[in-house]
Amino acid sequence: MIRDTSAQDRALAPQPLWRRRRAQVLAAVGGGVALALAAWAWPGLTRGLQAGQSVSQARLALAEVERGPLTRDVAGEGKVVAAVSPTLYAGSAGSLSLLVQAGDPVKQGQPLVRIASPELNARLAQERSNADALHSEALRAEADARQQRAIAQGQLETAAIAHKAAQNELARQTQAFDAGATARSQVDQARDAVERAQVALKQAQELSTLKDDAMRFELQAKRQAFERQQLLVKDIERQSGELTVRSPVDGQVGQLFVADRMSVAKDARLLTIIDLSQLEVQMQVAESFARELQPGMPGEISGNSQRWAGRVSSVSPEVVNGEVAARLRFDGAVPEQLRQNQRLSVRVLLDRRDNVLSVARGSFVDEGGGRTAYVLRDGIAEKRAIKLGAQSLAKVEVLEGLQPGERVVISGADHFRGAERVVITP
Repeated sequence: MIRDTSAQDRALAPQPLWRRRRAQVLAAVGGGVALALAAWAWPGLTRGLQAGQSVSQARLALAEVERGPLTRDVAGEGKVVAAVSPTLYAGSAGSLSLLVQAGDPVKQGQPLVRIASPELNARLAQERSNADALHSEALRAEADARQQRAIAQGQLETAAIAHKAAQNELARQTQAFDAGATARSQVDQARDAVERAQVALKQAQELSTLKDDAMRFELQAKRQAFERQQLLVKDIERQSGELTVRSPVDGQVGQLFVADRMSVAKDARLLTIIDLSQLEVQMQVAESFARELQPGMPGEISGNSQRWAGRVSSVSPEVVNGEVAARLRFDGAVPEQLRQNQRLSVRVLLDRRDNVLSVARGSFVDEGGGRTAYVLRDGIAEKRAIKLGAQSLAKVEVLEGLQPGERVVISGADHFRGAERVVITP
């Protein structure tokens, strides 16, 4: 048989009155505490409900708006290059002989390469022979000119003597006619002889002048031909002299583009010379900053645990892959320990402004054109319109929209998806 539960049931004594009242008091106190907590948390809950979404603060980068100096500069890595680094070329085709090797120190005027060019040597000898022949022709023309001038002068003098004799004969015949010792016909014949002698003298004078002009022009043509040939010989001699390639500066042999005993064509690259006494540092600058770079701007070059003052010497006018090449020159003596293509850190000062409201640079500068930013206050990131000014690599000037001491989300705002208000959780 199944036994009932009569043996298990027992009557309970009623609770005392003080215990029932204590439970009521505890319930009332708990309700009051719950109401107080709800009232304290209600603003945050309200903002959270208004924000609509939340983002962890660990996913954001924050920066505080502060007032102070703003230095605008361009920093990057540069490499040491020679300000003077000429490349030497072959003046003529031929077989070359190297007199130096890469890395050898050289002095200005020192022979570096000799090129053997039989064709050029043969042409030089031929043109020299032509010059000698033209010189002989010019000398022969001078001799002929002197001879022709002497003949013309003799003819002129003979005509002058004949004219003088005719005049004397006319004077004698006239005197004899006046004395009645001769006929008038004799006087007329003497007068005709004077006129013929005068015509002959005038013709001799004109012929002498014409011969002088003709001989002068011919002699000038001979001399000009000889001078042209001399210029040609000098040009070939210059080309022959360029067969021995010499160093244009004091420096060091850089890269060799040829090998010993090889044949090269005219204008082929031979080698480069590096002038280590005039070194510069070349850096690549973003196109946005390159527009503000100007020659003469101060800079700083650092490397090998040292720092040197520098100055912008040149800025390339060409943009390559969004960058512009700029060169800095050392202020003072060039450090001796530097080498070609050595890497150094470079910094160029663009501008410095004092008492400027600024904030650390971040992605918010590029997102939305830098017209808005999220300001963090009481755990809520609020979107606010701002206006930015001058920018540097580390900071950006704030013109409107922010106050000193405010915290701004400088990176990670893409998680907000453009919301006006976002809850930031720890």
